[in-house]
Amino acid sequence: MRMKRPGARDLLVWVAGGALLLAMVVDTLAMFGRQVRFPLPGSIELVQAAVLFAACGSLVVATRAAAHARVHLLLDRATGGTRRVMQFVNAVASALVYLALLAGSLWIAADLWGAQEESEIWHLPYRPLRIAAVLTTAWLLLLALRGLLRPGETR
Repeated sequence: MRMKRPGARDLLVWVAGGALLLAMVVDTLAMFGRQVRFPLPGSIELVQAAVLFAACGSLVVATRAAAHARVHLLLDRATGGTRRVMQFVNAVASALVYLALLAGSLWIAADLWGAQEESEIWHLPYRPLRIAAVLTTAWLLLLALRGLLRPGETR
């Protein structure tokens, strides 16, 4: 049997899955620690940072595979031209949402670039987290625009 060479998708799945697992472990340890009177200070900071990377990876994987959750109530009942128009409107709306998220993320990142922000307890710097969010949103926007130009292509 031939093994498939790992690619960008596999790496994203591992990073996102590992980050989600890390968030679950930290939150579980924090909850258990509170019960036995040995709390984990700053657990929320760690969970939030891990969830950012889990969300970034999973959004890109789902977008590349065209596997986002959809409400099929109307789409499954539409045929022909109506269905194509609905899919086009959905693709345009997705691109506009990603554009708005990118603009807002860039605005905040630019405004606070020199601020040396960090979390209160673990002193996690916010700049790398903002960079990850901006790069992910830009990637999602590019994927959405490519989907508009080449409908039906998932990669």
